[in-house]
Amino acid sequence: MTMAVIVDAVRTPSGRGKPGGALHHVHPAELLAVVLRALVDRSGLDAAIVDDVIAGCVTQSGDQSLNIGRTAVLLAGFPESVPAVTIDRQCGSSQQAVHFAVQGVLAGAYDVAIACGVESMSRAPMFANTRGGDPTGVRDGVIQQGHAAEVVAARWKIGRTALDEYAARSHRLAAHTAAAGGFDRETVPLGTFVQDETIRPGTTAEALAGLAPAFRDAAIGDRFPEIEWRVTAGNSSPLTDGASGVLVMSEPRAAELGLVARARVHAMSVVGSDPLLMLTGVVAATRRVLKAGRLRLDEIDAYEVNEAFAVVPLLWAAELGGDAERLNPRGGAIALGHPLGASGTRLLATLLNHLEDTGGRYGLQTMCEGGGMANAMIIERVTAR
Repeated sequence: MTMAVIVDAVRTPSGRGKPGGALHHVHPAELLAVVLRALVDRSGLDAAIVDDVIAGCVTQSGDQSLNIGRTAVLLAGFPESVPAVTIDRQCGSSQQAVHFAVQGVLAGAYDVAIACGVESMSRAPMFANTRGGDPTGVRDGVIQQGHAAEVVAARWKIGRTALDEYAARSHRLAAHTAAAGGFDRETVPLGTFVQDETIRPGTTAEALAGLAPAFRDAAIGDRFPEIEWRVTAGNSSPLTDGASGVLVMSEPRAAELGLVARARVHAMSVVGSDPLLMLTGVVAATRRVLKAGRLRLDEIDAYEVNEAFAVVPLLWAAELGGDAERLNPRGGAIALGHPLGASGTRLLATLLNHLEDTGGRYGLQTMCEGGGMANAMIIERVTAR
């Protein structure tokens, strides 16, 4: 069977997702266009041969409405013949875009596809497309993600100290990687903006301990008396602006074009999970993808578990075990940001570069998603490089 390979993976630096952030002045379609241009320029690819562009975006309103993927394709200067579609699987939108691109290659529908994502949380705030309401309210009993994080922390007995220590670790590892140039190959500068604005070097657990809980709510506390209000802005991912993308091809087409495949997609999974807890699907998705790939967790060289909240990777580790040093080894979304629709391909870019820099073979990434879902994927580094 034809293999699907990853030829390149890039991202913008992460900007703070609020007015005054480094990327607030950039239209999100232009953020994504920067990534699309970089993917074809770095590979020397004629954009006309791209069969499809699949773009993830969560808040599809305002500047991000009307199929932002297609708008970005045209802004990037691609031929009009190149189509695009915008999809929403919440935080896993661009990871799902990769899955769709890979599935298209495996089915023979695509030879060349770009999976990508964008979110400008400063220009299209969360829930901006719900007319001020929380859409989860249409189903009795469902709560918003911050409260779900509190319930998970309580039920899995993950204390405030553990959350803050994990968050400080994320900043420490990301700052170390940035200082060593570890993000340089995956990052596309925007003018003079070349490094992630969201990393806070010098962050300590002691400093984070002074932050107030971010989601305290009396009605939620009455409903879930086990909650101890441990989740803060410091042990959660920040609002973020950014874009990212991955160039996916069939292995024969990459060889025909003289392009080096950096990794093969080994296995993929997607699951639904409890919509109340909604953050826990990463466990089931990981188990399913390991089974599909016929691998054990101890055979995986690095695992990227999206840090929507510190409780997510800690829950994942509590359920699955694994080597703590392999978990988000370059820091995660707490430090690098979580531009919702762009996070899946951002994780993939970071994971791929880590495997190349360390000589690892297999990498796994998984994303929790609003509404109770999760994606997981295993890639295998191609050693001839």
